[in-house]
Amino acid sequence: MARHVLIVEDEENIVESLSFLLEREGFDVTSVLDGAQALARIEDGRPDLLILDVMLPGIDGFEILRTIRSNEALKALPVVMLTAKMQQHDRRTAEAIGVNAFVTKPFSNAEVVSIVKSLAP
Repeated sequence: MARHVLIVEDEENIVESLSFLLEREGFDVTSVLDGAQALARIEDGRPDLLILDVMLPGIDGFEILRTIRSNEALKALPVVMLTAKMQQHDRRTAEAIGVNAFVTKPFSNAEVVSIVKSLAP
């Protein structure tokens, strides 16, 4: 059975690019465009890995990560934070909450695939 990756990203061109890359590697990929949809989909679908943008409409990536890490059933979910603005403060905040890895836009295709393969169960 294919491992399920949920992409939470509001830029559709990035969703398309990541979906193409990961599906080519055998992952089952779904996506949502905002934070509220993300939380609902995570609860319903229980992905094997989450690719999470920091800046999202509604609920931002940090708040989603906090929610995941505070939920006993979800706290082991691997999360890759994706952002164009990974400043040191953002990195420290995400690390303190419990992010597993970072990918900075623009990203290297090989880097994304490698990170996802290393973290997906």
